[in-house]
Amino acid sequence: MRRSRVLIVASGMLVAAVGTAGWATSSAWWPAGDRIPTAAVPISTAEVVRTDVSERRLVSGTLGHAGSVDVLAGSSGTLTWLPAPGEVIGRGRSAFELDGAKVPLFYGYRPAWRAMSVGMTDGADVEQLESNLAALGHGNGMTVDRHFSSATYWAVRKWQKDTHLPVTGTVPLGQVVFVPAAVRVTGLDLKIGAAVNPGVQVEHGTGSVPDVSVQLTPADVPNVRVGDPVIVSLPDGSTRDGAINNVSPVAVTNGGTTGVASTVVVPVRITLEGRVTGLLDQAQVQVGIVAQQHKGVLAVPTVALLARPFGKYVVSVVNGTARRNVQVKLGLFDETSGLTEVSGTGLAAGDRVEVPHGGS
Repeated sequence: MRRSRVLIVASGMLVAAVGTAGWATSSAWWPAGDRIPTAAVPISTAEVVRTDVSERRLVSGTLGHAGSVDVLAGSSGTLTWLPAPGEVIGRGRSAFELDGAKVPLFYGYRPAWRAMSVGMTDGADVEQLESNLAALGHGNGMTVDRHFSSATYWAVRKWQKDTHLPVTGTVPLGQVVFVPAAVRVTGLDLKIGAAVNPGVQVEHGTGSVPDVSVQLTPADVPNVRVGDPVIVSLPDGSTRDGAINNVSPVAVTNGGTTGVASTVVVPVRITLEGRVTGLLDQAQVQVGIVAQQHKGVLAVPTVALLARPFGKYVVSVVNGTARRNVQVKLGLFDETSGLTEVSGTGLAAGDRVEVPHGGS
């Protein structure tokens, strides 16, 4: 979904924003003797709400993909096929080929360390295997647990037949490789024709989910929480919603360049919504993160604010046909929601305030 670009908010910009909303409908704008003619602007009303208001600031980030994955061989052979860099390998697809036989990729956090067959001792590796067989549609009648049962045997045979592997009902060590999730291949560590031994790294990559990495100063971290929403502006001019996925518990030293001192930073990862295409890894982006947040405060649409002399602001509260101006003190300005935190005597949640037509 396309969103407006996040702006850094300063007091001057807020004055400008309110100035463009200078649709004043009463003589309260000007002293009686200095009244100037203004064009009538259609107005409507919006509700005063009690909500959380966040003020954001822009930081630079780097586009990439979440996670780092090394794909290791589990058996010996000659490497006869490799995927192309940039290819995404999902569950059940070939990670590479040894001796002309495909080596499918399965999802799991434990590497395979033994052959699997009927009669083996129970274990987490069996449960991993069964979970993948079930996800690929081969688990009819099979219970996903730690036991290699006769149902597991028949599920393995069905999978092997459908994928043109030797149909044995057993899974030799190295016939599949386990990684946590789909892999986006970023580099090949061997060439086709290379002799491969167990434990040798064949290729490496990242996860397939796009993310952004940013480096914050330690002073910024107390205002940032996992799950906080952000807005990411991409180099092609589009924007994506995102959320903070991880805040490192450890600060690191960011090495400086010639003439520039190193700094201490805290790495932060951000997960993006939707797909990102046509952009290179490591592209620079801008991220609007929460700099301050006030919870449970009164807020009105920014366009409801009327500027007064000496830096004061009022809102026009509507009650039926009656209108009254209430002077308000401004707090945080939330560019994302278009709301500004306000406080003032005579203003409460549920009141209606005047806004330009379409500004509610």
